[in-house]
Amino acid sequence: MTRRAPVEHQPRACDAALSRAFGFLGKRWNGMLLSLLGAGPAGYADLKRGLGISDSVLSDRLSELAHAGLVARSVDPGPPVTVEYALTDAGEALLPALEALGDWARDNLTEERCSGRH
Repeated sequence: MTRRAPVEHQPRACDAALSRAFGFLGKRWNGMLLSLLGAGPAGYADLKRGLGISDSVLSDRLSELAHAGLVARSVDPGPPVTVEYALTDAGEALLPALEALGDWARDNLTEERCSGRH
């Protein structure tokens, strides 16, 4: 049996990956879109209604999420033509981390703590 060489920890690479993740997920609406799609596939109008955001912002965010491989877009030629969005396997894999982060934030980032009033 051959031994694998130990994996070297590269702090800069880890920091960069985490920074990219927070930069991407920290964009307004991305986390909420992923969360909504975690309940199952949804059409554009359903997502817009669920979040109450403009067409241009929703379109931009869905394009970013699709480009990142977290959301898949499917078109049914109809008639009428319908477009549906669903999480990919990568998007599904992200949901437990988003849920854990949300739980942590509810427990630790109270409005009082975030406002600077202790």
